[in-house]
Amino acid sequence: MVEILKAILFGIVEGITEWLPISSTGHLILLNEFVTLDVSEEFWSMFEVVIQLGAILAVVVLFWNKIFPFYFGKKAEENGGIIRKDVFVLWFKIVAACVPAAIVGLAFDDVLEKYFYNYQTVAVMLILFGILFIIIENLNKGKKPKIRSLKNITYTTAIIIGVFQLIAAVFPGTSRSGATIVGALLIGVSRTVAAEFTFFLAIPVMFGASLLKMVKFGFAFTGMELAILLTGMIVAFLVSVVVIKFLMGYIKKHDFKVFGWYRIILGALVLVYFIVAG
Repeated sequence: MVEILKAILFGIVEGITEWLPISSTGHLILLNEFVTLDVSEEFWSMFEVVIQLGAILAVVVLFWNKIFPFYFGKKAEENGGIIRKDVFVLWFKIVAACVPAAIVGLAFDDVLEKYFYNYQTVAVMLILFGILFIIIENLNKGKKPKIRSLKNITYTTAIIIGVFQLIAAVFPGTSRSGATIVGALLIGVSRTVAAEFTFFLAIPVMFGASLLKMVKFGFAFTGMELAILLTGMIVAFLVSVVVIKFLMGYIKKHDFKVFGWYRIILGALVLVYFIVAG
């Protein structure tokens, strides 16, 4: 029962931090320093990635009408066919943006986990990208974004955003959503479009990363391991639904600087804590 309660806590943290640009992996690594699941290292390595799949499913549910590429019934008749060409084009751009991170993830997953999944990397990247958020928002203040619709995202724009996603794939604490939003804002994408495109990018990335981790783990779960994983994923999904709705409403009236300050403060506290404790 204690391990299930821990899984619920991990699910809550994942559901909140996956979508706010403050690094879900970083928070999970830090949480694991204080609340450790009584599981094998192999299971934990898989769990901290696959739990994010629960959060990703919230995007699928909330944005289904924007990402499902087919019409059915009356809508198919009204639009002259079942294919939603604009959505297919969007998915091609999403796939293009995912290529850099996919290549690095497949080739260097174990190496990256060995050398960068630690509190030092998390703290430094929290602070660095927190500073970037504040600088970029100050530079963009008063400027009208050039790209204010998903349709206006070109393949070049998508790939540039994908390169920023690659940074997050390499350095935990960067935040996948944080890195891609920073990249999008830098090239003139509006906050709302940047957030939505970031959400959609997460779908193939996290499905792919989760499948890779599951294959490496071998699908050989004990009953308790399966209960812990499902609990974490379900809680992450439910919390994510609430957080995504909050964020989309928040950024219509506010910028991302508050998240930048949060990252800086958290990163500094992490460094101080571990220096003192160690």
